[in-house]
Amino acid sequence: MTDFRRLTGAFIAALGLVLTTSYASAQQPDRGDEPGLVADDAYQLEPEWQKQVVYFRTTETPGTIIISTAERHLYLVQPGGRAIRYGIGVGRDGFQWQGLVNITNKKEWPDWTPPPEMIQRQPYLPRFMAGGPGNPLGARAMYLGTTVYRIHGTNRPDTIGTKVSSGCFRLVNRDVADLYDRVPVGTKVVIRQKPEL
Repeated sequence: MTDFRRLTGAFIAALGLVLTTSYASAQQPDRGDEPGLVADDAYQLEPEWQKQVVYFRTTETPGTIIISTAERHLYLVQPGGRAIRYGIGVGRDGFQWQGLVNITNKKEWPDWTPPPEMIQRQPYLPRFMAGGPGNPLGARAMYLGTTVYRIHGTNRPDTIGTKVSSGCFRLVNRDVADLYDRVPVGTKVVIRQKPEL
């Protein structure tokens, strides 16, 4: 009987540890959103995620943005079968989406007001944060249609190439500023989850 009690006690202690650990990890901040953290502009992206001109076959007209969430790349279509390719961070599992939208607004050093659904998932987030170097939206934002999603910069350059956001597409600040200068309001944006065959 003593062995049974000992085993039962050990099981209950282990279960308590698992539940405590699960609760603690559920309360941890989303590592993709760190308000107040200032981006390390010296951070060097892996070659895969660095901005570059690539060959790119598409029927879309030059000036169109094509986002491939599966590849974690954003393409700005250029003439002559080429595109400027940027490495991006995309929505984590369960937060990815696809569709056809246009850029409806553009802002430099945008303010950030997390939507209510995001606050519910991540209650530690501020209700409002003025634009600036510590803002998770980074140096620029391009607003996508009537959605809550944006193409924006980041104060976490180490998240480029990962699935980390709540549905937005993030680039390092120097890349988002470059893209921002190249595209006007009204630009067509195609978001694809799977690569084309």
